[in-house]
Amino acid sequence: MNFTIEGEPLPVVICNLEAGETMITEKGAMSWMSQNMKMDTSSNGGIGKMLGRAFSGESLFQNRYTAEGGPGMIAFSSSFPGSIRPFQISPGNEIVAQKSAFLASTEGVELSIFFQEKIGSGLFGGEGFIMQRLSGNGTAFLEFDGYIKEYELEAGQKMIIDTGYLAAMTSGCSVSIQTVPGLKNILLGGEGIFNTVLSGPGHVWLQTMPVPQLAGAIRPFIPTQK
Repeated sequence: MNFTIEGEPLPVVICNLEAGETMITEKGAMSWMSQNMKMDTSSNGGIGKMLGRAFSGESLFQNRYTAEGGPGMIAFSSSFPGSIRPFQISPGNEIVAQKSAFLASTEGVELSIFFQEKIGSGLFGGEGFIMQRLSGNGTAFLEFDGYIKEYELEAGQKMIIDTGYLAAMTSGCSVSIQTVPGLKNILLGGEGIFNTVLSGPGHVWLQTMPVPQLAGAIRPFIPTQK
């Protein structure tokens, strides 16, 4: 399989497959394809993996598209202005990504829920702390919101970010939460109660336009029905 990513900030990844190659996607991800691409919907792993995908923000079932009788082409478009990034997944090179980041992958990539090391992260961190893990072997395409800034964290190095701005990280990183210091800061600062703390070693991808933040910013300007 080879691919091109075109059209940012409204990107599409166009995948060219050899005969017999298969792409795995979430429902509604396919944008266009050649006529010899055969679609098959399956649970792709049974009840356990289905539930894991559901908790991490994906659908219970996945679609498999296979090139039959010769080379095929299939395209997947981003659902929001931002970026589509390719990742090579292999044992020891797993990726943890934001909820609903998964767009498509080759066969061999497995999608599951990512459990926080500290239970408080999941209980108090909000929707931004429901994340998904990509493991196995293959190429995966993830969609991120807005512009992407990358950082490499050394062992023990920490970075504090607002919840929702974490797009992805390598599996060597860990995530926890910390309370915004000071009652005045909590009540008047407008930054909420908790922040995300990332700890190295590993690589992180931060996004500038998380969908929930954008929705909150434009909500006051949307007319309400009377």
